[in-house]
Amino acid sequence: MDQPPSPRATQPLVRKALAYVTAGTRLLLLVHPDHPEAGIQVPAGTIRSGEEPGDAALREAQEESELRALVLGSLLGREIFDMRPCGKAERHERWFWHVLVEGILPERWTHTEEDPADGSGPVQLELFWADLREPLPALIAGHDRFVPELRLVLGIE
Repeated sequence: MDQPPSPRATQPLVRKALAYVTAGTRLLLLVHPDHPEAGIQVPAGTIRSGEEPGDAALREAQEESELRALVLGSLLGREIFDMRPCGKAERHERWFWHVLVEGILPERWTHTEEDPADGSGPVQLELFWADLREPLPALIAGHDRFVPELRLVLGIE
């Protein structure tokens, strides 16, 4: 008798890029004010077909923050993350990149992402900085997974 496929085998694998955008020792975080259940996040999104993960991280950081003077830094890590605990029957292959920005930056601002990958229409975002020398607020769905590696790169730990 054949065994049914495991839940893992039937979960689609979606490629995602996450951007740890830093200005000095500050990390860029965001919330969706219209969807508080989305929690506190870093800029992130789906990697397009044929797109390199680092390019996707840079694109997502620009689209979600409106910042333009961004420079792609180093790959901090890669993982497979099961999204079922977050209410999605899929797995994410997630690539975490360090992205740097310099200059005079606001402490907090709002931005509307006009064309999110899920096709849901414009999404309002609130963006703010958190100091990596201090404990971070809780980030959703493991978005903080490679923060220790980021702190090492920045010479904080």
